[in-house]
Amino acid sequence: MLLQLILEGRPASAQVFEDVGTRARGMGGAFVALADDATATWWNPAGLALGPLFSGVVERGFPTDPNQGKALGVAFAVPSLGLSYYRVRAGVVPAPDSAGTGGSGRQDQGVVASSLPTFVINQVGATVGQSVGGHLVLASTLKLVHADQTRADLDIGTMLKFGSVRFGAVLKHLHAPDLTVDGTRVGLDRQGRVGFAYAPAPNPVLTVNAAVDADVTTTETAFGSARHLAGGAELWVRRRVGVRAGLSVNTIDDLRHSWSAGASASVQKGIFVDARVTRGDDEVLQGWGFDLRVTF
Repeated sequence: MLLQLILEGRPASAQVFEDVGTRARGMGGAFVALADDATATWWNPAGLALGPLFSGVVERGFPTDPNQGKALGVAFAVPSLGLSYYRVRAGVVPAPDSAGTGGSGRQDQGVVASSLPTFVINQVGATVGQSVGGHLVLASTLKLVHADQTRADLDIGTMLKFGSVRFGAVLKHLHAPDLTVDGTRVGLDRQGRVGFAYAPAPNPVLTVNAAVDADVTTTETAFGSARHLAGGAELWVRRRVGVRAGLSVNTIDDLRHSWSAGASASVQKGIFVDARVTRGDDEVLQGWGFDLRVTF
């Protein structure tokens, strides 16, 4: 049933998973099975159950394309409940041209994308989850999304954990709500992603996490079709300083690559500043961002 819902989604969305998440994007966007801070409310609701007693994140993202606008995220979470607000700006997907290539055609795509109008989607969500036995977590985010109208929507996620190994899966925009901006449809279509992560218990000296994610749906954006395969890793030193890097490949239409790097520093026990930068030829991912994260 879940797989059928994923595969039947209409290909007309302009948001991607990587719109939010400083740590996640610093790892190339491989975070569905690793999500263990407040941004799990965006990446995988089931990740809250594996996080600390409290996590809070305030972040800003800045794309390279000046027409694509900044992203804002505010989220707070405990293992059984998360509250979040996200504000994301994206470009309208190009209409099909006379050759029928539609939004996935990439001829002069950078010029086309820069001249297209953009829209803002605001999202307020509440995340709840439930552990099933000692290895499985099921969770969902009930949210209100707003453009010119306000619609209710739902994200659902799951996490399997066996020791240091985790498997995650998430389906966003379950109801695929129709939204418009000035009469232009900017509906959010179903997006599915799966992930694998190696995440051992934190070590007092060195801790290494690694993850791989894969989209199982295609998203249409102002820069063409997106279907990402991503991998990344992060290294923590004495739980106070972290460095991370990742690589993402767009596997549909022309292969496009991007690389990411990021770092974290503890300014006080339990308070971190995270930063990341993404570069490459996958325009929808390029940019930089930072956040303030509190965890204990």
